[in-house]
Amino acid sequence: MKVNFGMWRQAVTVMPRIEDEEWRGLDFVSRWLVSTRFAAIVLTVIATIITGLLAFRVSNVNLLVWAVFALSLIFAHATNNILNDLVDYKRGIDRGNYFRDQYGPQPLERGFKTARQQLWYAAANGILALAGGAALVLFRGGLTLPLMAAGAVFVLFYTYPLKYFALGELSLLLVYGPLIIGGGYFLLTGSWDWNVVIASLPFGLGVSATLFGKHIDKIEMDREAHVHTLPVVIGEVPARTVTVVMIVLQYLITGYLVVTGYFTIVMAIVLVTLPDLFKSVLPMYRRPKPKERPDWYPPDRWPLWYVGSVFRFTRRFGSWYLFAILLDTLIRLLYLKA
Repeated sequence: MKVNFGMWRQAVTVMPRIEDEEWRGLDFVSRWLVSTRFAAIVLTVIATIITGLLAFRVSNVNLLVWAVFALSLIFAHATNNILNDLVDYKRGIDRGNYFRDQYGPQPLERGFKTARQQLWYAAANGILALAGGAALVLFRGGLTLPLMAAGAVFVLFYTYPLKYFALGELSLLLVYGPLIIGGGYFLLTGSWDWNVVIASLPFGLGVSATLFGKHIDKIEMDREAHVHTLPVVIGEVPARTVTVVMIVLQYLITGYLVVTGYFTIVMAIVLVTLPDLFKSVLPMYRRPKPKERPDWYPPDRWPLWYVGSVFRFTRRFGSWYLFAILLDTLIRLLYLKA
């Protein structure tokens, strides 16, 4: 089967829409990237790189340990996405759901896989994640085992019951903040640092805000299906406000870390994302979603509305935040310690 590098590139940047015939012609890697929704897993990749840079500021990082850490998290995220599709399909949430298809084809609904194949797919990815985690526990010990256990709980129980009882959004904030970056820092350096936990929050808040956007977009569908996401519980208008507040907090927390001296002023580079906030995110979140697609809105994005703008913003802010930490690390290593 011919390797489809074009699909690799597409699946890393967006949720590609494919039909049955195209699916049958995809190579193994393309199928994995599409069915795990790798465009979202890129956020996990960014988090692991941030973790490595924060650790490198204070310690010589073992690159092999970092690679195992990163790959374990990638496979764990893939497992979660696969289980999410399986559980929601089994519970009837994704059946006949046009909205779900807008952020990646539902493999079971489309007939790309059977439920049994999906379960084996989840198991294979989960075993790889577990094997990497076990190796890391043997390497570092200490807090590594409880941190890995907490991660396993989120992977296995995010879809149900956490997402169904208004805990999904908080779960993502904890996972992409203290758990991945704070816990990964401990793994790589052998010490726990609360400044690192605080430094993890700007990125974690962005990921959680993205989930808020998705759940606001499908608030009516979730309400009818008795999926009590946080937007369903608090209502659409408060949920839109909370999403904007979380995004603003990304800048404020970064500024706090500069003022306290943990970061240098070079972190101000994240301000280049402000135009995206004012031009793309805020105009969307200030008003209700229209009942029908406006003429100017891309047809291939509808009925996604809130999630599209905040997802693009989160990836952009996360990338600049990562770049700023890289520069900050270089400055500290080359000049401040000279």
